[in-house]
Amino acid sequence: MARSLIQQLNGKLQRSFLLGSKYCVQRLQVQPSARLTAFVAGVQRSGTNMMMDVLERSYSTEVFHERDQRAFDNYLMRPVPEIRQLHAQSRASVFVIKALCELQRLSGLMDEFRPARTVWVVRNYDDVVNSMLVSFRNHAKQIQRMARDRSSDGWRGEGMSDATHALVRRLTHAELSDASAAALMWYLRNVLFFEQDLDTSADVIVVPYERLVTAPAVEFRRVFAFLGLDYTPRVNANVFPSSIRRRPPPAIDPAIREVCDALTARFDGLAGPRGG
Repeated sequence: MARSLIQQLNGKLQRSFLLGSKYCVQRLQVQPSARLTAFVAGVQRSGTNMMMDVLERSYSTEVFHERDQRAFDNYLMRPVPEIRQLHAQSRASVFVIKALCELQRLSGLMDEFRPARTVWVVRNYDDVVNSMLVSFRNHAKQIQRMARDRSSDGWRGEGMSDATHALVRRLTHAELSDASAAALMWYLRNVLFFEQDLDTSADVIVVPYERLVTAPAVEFRRVFAFLGLDYTPRVNANVFPSSIRRRPPPAIDPAIREVCDALTARFDGLAGPRGG
């Protein structure tokens, strides 16, 4: 316990030093005229926090986590005019902001903040479900409500297509488990990627979480190049693969597992060849 507390304290001190140093360096630079906006997207528990932390270690970024009250209110991105104001005040070359509860609006947000690019992190749904079940036990009730009315749970059902809603209604039943419901949530939020035609955009890349943690130098170099950032190995020094398959796969309805597997295959086709 004491060692863990010391590590947390060291981490906070290191981050404070980093942010202070970045602030000074960026204030000495000429404000860039064509600042890139980078959205970090994905379903909750998919590794987006890790991506944000790594991007924050670049001296060319200003990063707005979902816990940052300047840009978010209870994890929801503040209105576009308020984000524009933060964007205008930034002196970083790349303005990075989380977009999880806003996945359904991502295409529009990219249009609002052009030039803009998106890094969409995808993680194996079994691991996502296991992680979700640690903190929440209301997934079945959420899905059952959305099966009746897709607008019943705010951002979770916002932007849901008729086809997805029909699928949710077909796969939802009175005995739906939290694990199966969480997997269905993984599906209905990730399928927004394809329903917005983001798979056809050169300004969006898919990044598999498993590659990030097993080959961080390769994958983060790819992400940094995509965002026009200089890469150095120090940025991902604290990335490890210990979070993969930590628990056995959860019990998920076979029909829901089938649609999640199919969506996984679609993402796999976009992630590109594994680097060496």
